Amino acid sequence: MTPTEKYVQRLTELKSGDIGILRGHAYKGLDETVEGFDLFAGIWWPLRQKNQSAPRREIAWLIAKLYASFSCLQPPGKPLALQLGRWRPNKDPAGERYRQRFDRMLGLPISKIEPELRWALGRISENSRELDWVSLTNDLSFWERETRRIEWAEQFLQTNERRKSC
Repeated sequence: MTPTEKYVQRLTELKSGDIGILRGHAYKGLDETVEGFDLFAGIWWPLRQKNQSAPRREIAWLIAKLYASFSCLQPPGKPLALQLGRWRPNKDPAGERYRQRFDRMLGLPISKIEPELRWALGRISENSRELDWVSLTNDLSFWERETRRIEWAEQFLQTNERRKSC
């Protein structure tokens, strides 16, 4: 099991009270409360100590807050861009606004992406409720690489092309 898989597994094993604490930290930094910091440190630090390829602190904190807020299942092979593309509205102007919002997300630095990810996860949560959290964590870990964002754009567009041909 990879360090990222172990991290996501630890998130899935959290009790509802801990999920509530993390949910309450939406849009907050890790150092804003002792309660949030201590909870997160207990989940993440043991993994990072054992393996430096565990998700970086900034990414792991973001994923923990998002996971707590959206009760999506964890099947592999359901990356965010693919899932988001599946649920794009067919009609304009709603479909065009949806695409523009996705495009805006692709251009954001990791430090400013939380609101857009919350929007995206909200759409997925309303529809399929399935997301590959390991894939999302890995993608965000390499968000600075343009190739990662291009892969997301291709997944999003391929999904829409398949929908049109059906």
